Amino acid sequence: MPSRPDKRRPHQKPKQDAKSLKRKREQVSLDQLQDAVDQFDPKTADTTKFSNLPLSSPTASGIEASHFQAPTDIQARAIPEALKGRDILGAAKTGSGKTLAFLVPVLEKLYRARWTEYDGLGALIISPTRELAVQTFQVLTKIGRFHSFSAGLVIGGKSLKEEAERLGRMSILVCTPGRMLQHLDSTSGLQVDNLQILVLDEADRIMDMGFKSAVDALVEHLPKERQTLLFSATQSRKVSDLSRLSLKDPEYIAVHESAAASTPESLQQHYLVTPLASKLNTLYGFIKANLKSKILVFFSSGKQVRFAFETMRHLRPGVPLYHLLGAQKQAQRMQITSSYAASKQACLFATDVVARGVDFPSVDWVVQVDAPEDVDTYIHRVGRTARFNKDGKAVLFLDPSEEEGMLKRLESKKIPIKRVNVRENKKQAIDESIQSMVFRDPALKYLASKAFISYVRSIHLQRDKEIFNLKSLDLEAYAACLGLPGAPIIHFDKGEDVKKLKNMSRAALSDSDSDFDSEKKKRKVRTKTDKMFERTNQDVLTDHYTKLIDGTTDRAAEDSEDDFLAVKRVIEGDDFDTVADAKTTLPSGTKIIQGLGGEEPFIVDSKRREKMLKSKKQMLKFKGKGDHIVFDDEGTAHHPYRIQGEEDFKRDGSAEAQRQKFVEGETAKVKEADISDKALAKEKRREKKERRKIREAMEDGLAPAASTMPRLETPDDGEDPLAFLASLPVNNGVHNDGGDSSGEEEVEQRPRKKAKKWFEDDSDDEKNRKKGKKSKSKVIEITEEPDTLEDYEALAAGLLDD
Repeated sequence: MPSRPDKRRPHQKPKQDAKSLKRKREQVSLDQLQDAVDQFDPKTADTTKFSNLPLSSPTASGIEASHFQAPTDIQARAIPEALKGRDILGAAKTGSGKTLAFLVPVLEKLYRARWTEYDGLGALIISPTRELAVQTFQVLTKIGRFHSFSAGLVIGGKSLKEEAERLGRMSILVCTPGRMLQHLDSTSGLQVDNLQILVLDEADRIMDMGFKSAVDALVEHLPKERQTLLFSATQSRKVSDLSRLSLKDPEYIAVHESAAASTPESLQQHYLVTPLASKLNTLYGFIKANLKSKILVFFSSGKQVRFAFETMRHLRPGVPLYHLLGAQKQAQRMQITSSYAASKQACLFATDVVARGVDFPSVDWVVQVDAPEDVDTYIHRVGRTARFNKDGKAVLFLDPSEEEGMLKRLESKKIPIKRVNVRENKKQAIDESIQSMVFRDPALKYLASKAFISYVRSIHLQRDKEIFNLKSLDLEAYAACLGLPGAPIIHFDKGEDVKKLKNMSRAALSDSDSDFDSEKKKRKVRTKTDKMFERTNQDVLTDHYTKLIDGTTDRAAEDSEDDFLAVKRVIEGDDFDTVADAKTTLPSGTKIIQGLGGEEPFIVDSKRREKMLKSKKQMLKFKGKGDHIVFDDEGTAHHPYRIQGEEDFKRDGSAEAQRQKFVEGETAKVKEADISDKALAKEKRREKKERRKIREAMEDGLAPAASTMPRLETPDDGEDPLAFLASLPVNNGVHNDGGDSSGEEEVEQRPRKKAKKWFEDDSDDEKNRKKGKKSKSKVIEITEEPDTLEDYEALAAGLLDD
């Protein structure tokens, strides 16, 4: 058979050759890209456009599609150095585009390495907060849309198992330190041995005391041969920090050192001096005067944020209100962040959780009600406005004791700030409204006390005592502005660091708030009763009830005539000697209460005894009136829970003999009950059988005839039985004499049972006759009134006959 001619054209090549040519072209383009990067000199080259930078086509297309045209200063200087594989220490103003400065090198690094999902994790980007990590991930998805890399977001708030299932296929991860450390310790499918690049956004916050242990443990899992990029608005050059991260000859890039300040020039910065007790009034007046603006308000603690949000929400200033703090759940934080970002006029109360890197569009005002802990925190806070060369305004509330020290710190960083005053017609007073709300709502009062305690503790923990001096603050006036009747008592812990405390997890904070023994340094165990008695300031009368239980009152309250709720116990006569003798033998702090009804005075020497005072059952038992008696089947009264004494038990015999006796007695009772039950059941069966026989006889027409039925005899007393029968009603209360029974002689009749069928007509009788059945309805017409006894007997026989 002749072979078929080859129809393939001479210039066609096999598919294998096409693939190899494609790989060669890609390799040539990668080599050309690497040569362009090596030859690129940022000092002489034009860096005013992204198109002039040596970038790959997917990255360039993503940047163009995201509408980024001209790189900022930090981007123009950091991207070329990072593309050459150098470690970077980048410092730039807030809102200067640091996110894009490290995302572009990440994409280019993996693109030139031809990274795939089978090579493991290639890039790791760490952010200090969840909001900043989400924002970074969103920018990454925009500029990397034309790449084939897989990227993931690991920030917590979701199931660790669900995240672990996807991490094995990720090339780029954006994460927070704690959550990433969890996966490195527990997720087996996560490979980091080939990590190419590590990025720390807001590096100064990540590397402070709060994240030190997490960062150290995380770096131990990573390979030392890698590229590391550190970016922040306030960068550090500490040798210890650089050695911890294994940086090799890092390139320090700071674009704001030659400028007049580390804040944008388009930012207008102001401060006003207001006492601590007037800050909420000033804040409310500020919000009312800027209802058409987008405002971001910073507090030092989450409790203050919650209290300010709740009070302002009830006052309804006329603008949408939001609040954001670290204690909220992740879904709630994401919803609040997106809602506030999409709003044009709104006010957000927040902690420093959104002070770094988070980009809220078009923020008009940044208000700092509480002074920042340092200048770096101030720079990050005000950086939420005036971003990307836009205009913005910021105002700082300072107590008179904080003014001098804070201004010195800001001037040392070349931050221009001017003092302003509040107009008299713009001032608002909400103290009375807050006091009224706190008085009516116990939960709000509890929150006010927590806000007071958290603020005072934050001031106590500040390192810079020249600015934050607790003794110079009027705490009583501050408690009054929160609606509290007085300043709560606070127990301070010495030696704590404010940054460590702010960055500590909630579990660690709960442990740190526990009581410790000063001598043994061991944690005490707090019972549920202890926690109950520690709950103060939750109700208006809580303090009063505590005084009643403790039996003690304040000396000033005892002397005051207005305190009509105070209860005092008077000890007279021999009771005084008894109490005095008892006090000499009992430990200190023990209370003795007379007159409760018991034989002995009631002694309160523990928390459990204090709790007994509130129990009616325990107090009745103490008075001897709580003995409960029940009666058995024989009517004998006995105590339900009283146990027989050991001597009485032995007197009745051994345990086995008593058990055998009990079993025999119960067996005899059961047999007697069984005999009576059988006899009763037999009698019921006999009666039922007789009734059935009579019913069957009546249905078959075998009823006895009228002549054989018993006759009524005339009694000896001469009473006529016919007269008795004539007096009985015949039909529905109508007597046989034709009179109506509705008068005084009306006889009450039993209600008839409801018929199963609502009505019955002639057609039913006809159907029954056709089927051979007997008609259920029967009407007997009486033509003559019965006069004699025989007539009545005949009438009865007719009724029984079919």
